[in-house]
Amino acid sequence: MSKKEDIPTEETTSITKGKIYRYLHAVDALGVEERGIERVTPEERLGGPVWKRYVDVLGLWFAGCGGVTTMSPFFYPTISYGLSMKQSLIAGLIGINLGCLVPAYCATMGPKSGCRQMVTARFIFGQWGVKFIALIGILGGIGWSVVNCVVGGQMLSAISGTPLSTGIIVVVVVSWVIAVFGIRVLLRFQTAVAIPTNLAILLFYIVVGKKTGYISQSNAMARELGYSTLTLTGNWLSYFTIAYSTTATWGGSASDYYILFPDNTSDLKVFLVTFFGIAVPSNFAAIVATLAGSIAYSNTKWADAYSKYSIGGIMAEAFSVWGNFGKFVVVVLYISLACNTIINTYSGAFSFQLIDVYLARVPRWIWATLISAIYLACSLAGREHLSDIIGYVLPMLGYWISMYIALLLEENFLFRRKNAREIHYREFEGDEKSSFYSWEKWDKPKYRTAGFACALSFGCGVVGAVMGMNQKYYIGPISKKIGEFGGDIGMWLCMGFTAVTYPGLRWLELKKMGR
Repeated sequence: MSKKEDIPTEETTSITKGKIYRYLHAVDALGVEERGIERVTPEERLGGPVWKRYVDVLGLWFAGCGGVTTMSPFFYPTISYGLSMKQSLIAGLIGINLGCLVPAYCATMGPKSGCRQMVTARFIFGQWGVKFIALIGILGGIGWSVVNCVVGGQMLSAISGTPLSTGIIVVVVVSWVIAVFGIRVLLRFQTAVAIPTNLAILLFYIVVGKKTGYISQSNAMARELGYSTLTLTGNWLSYFTIAYSTTATWGGSASDYYILFPDNTSDLKVFLVTFFGIAVPSNFAAIVATLAGSIAYSNTKWADAYSKYSIGGIMAEAFSVWGNFGKFVVVVLYISLACNTIINTYSGAFSFQLIDVYLARVPRWIWATLISAIYLACSLAGREHLSDIIGYVLPMLGYWISMYIALLLEENFLFRRKNAREIHYREFEGDEKSSFYSWEKWDKPKYRTAGFACALSFGCGVVGAVMGMNQKYYIGPISKKIGEFGGDIGMWLCMGFTAVTYPGLRWLELKKMGR
């Protein structure tokens, strides 16, 4: 980005004073985005046709959600859970589309507030509570990035014989460079990559379609496992949680990419653009991955490739019939992994700045560099355990985002729609214009909630998650009752426990504190 394109930052902003301010502008001369968690006021948002911003955002979602990252979990329903094709598609597609509702709603906070998603969470979790949430967001982004890097290493290794570490390092470097240069470069890169990525997935449908005869054999092999109806139900629920988490976890950063939209942008338009921007490419990628995973369960060549290179081997073997052109398509899909990792790196840097005021003074690009170094190390260490990483990371992210969306919906619809200025009188002190949230108080803790109600209800939600979770390291007491291997219902229990307890606690907090 050039200086002219960059968002102006006032010298009076506490985060950018003195030497740090001058240093950031020196770095900005190289094109690195300097802006951190500061709010983008309506006056700072650049002019021009809004439709171009919608195109950029759609490009971001189609690139970030339409590649191998989204495909990764959907290779496993038959291989790991013993589900038939019908059971896999029902669980996967319902989970995906239900999950898309979460980021679609979260994104509507962006134009109104001009704040990053986790900055808006301060108005619910409070100044201290959001630090914990920011840490969860960092861990989640790192977890997803590790998945991307490991799959990338497998893909490159499968088509070229290079070590897994080579493919991992390339994904990390590309992601780091784009994330450091900021949101405008990020949006342009994603838009440019979106079309070839989805064309490559279309070609994957063609090579997979030639092997669909193996699906009936895989269904028969799954039946031969002899799982009871209750056990299959438990497996279905556990896989459903993973499918839901694949798209729902975008809710932790969805509004980050709408902060340059005018503050009067239609909520409905933002909701629909985000929902379909995530749902269309995610469904497109998930279906073909489910087909390929089922085929690999009974096709000897694909099964051998899977045992050697995991899901990267399946893709390489599928495209091997096209020779060098097939390898080229695999490389295009490989590049798509960087699209998702870029988003994780970019948004994760802001979460670091939310943890402490001193950390907020550290330039965003330094945090992006640190995050990249962390998931590089984790990817190299865990490159032989992809399925375990997916099983550990995604359900845990699904739990927290489910609690967050329950809190956000209840806060907005129960405590913000009517008489918000009266019941939040402390928050609206000195603000004669706002009626929903006083976004001007984004960095003024004494005017915002202390987060007591949220902390207590979130704690109740954690209890629900523990009771219903089904993980390799722990199976909850309720989950144990669902079949031989348990069934994950932690998402529903944590959301329910949180939603039931928050309204009463929040009413008491507002009555006592007025914020």
